[in-house]
Amino acid sequence: MMKDIFVLDLLDYRPVEPSILFDIKMGLTHGTILVEREFRSFLAGTDWEVYRDKPVAIQCTEDAVVPQWAYMSVTEKLQGIASDIAFAEPETMDVQLWSACITSADFSRFKGQKVVVRQDQLIPPELYVVATCKLKPLVTTLMYGEVGLPKVIFKSKEK
Repeated sequence: MMKDIFVLDLLDYRPVEPSILFDIKMGLTHGTILVEREFRSFLAGTDWEVYRDKPVAIQCTEDAVVPQWAYMSVTEKLQGIASDIAFAEPETMDVQLWSACITSADFSRFKGQKVVVRQDQLIPPELYVVATCKLKPLVTTLMYGEVGLPKVIFKSKEK
């Protein structure tokens, strides 16, 4: 807090563990074809412990036809092991998890306050959208930037 202005740094809500990729390509026959018997054998021989307590993004980075049951089979194996599972690129999943952290955070301390959301190039724009939706109903003034020279985004007309 500085001069009755509270600072919110969205980097504080970034997930600690980055998402890792489970690439279905690893289970394709000849690198391009999914053959059920071989794919199920691949899943049976996979060391699932490397995914323990980690967010896992499932994708196929090869241009191959992958039936939906394959994604379901991978998900079934990861469930109870991975901390989170999504059909997404790891970077996309990281932003989704980051957004969930902001959405679930308790911002009640900002009720009736002036808040500046700190700018940082590492923060994707969609997280500023999430923060704005969460903060606007609570704060009297919402700003962006740095405390010394913030840009006012919203100012309540109520006194």
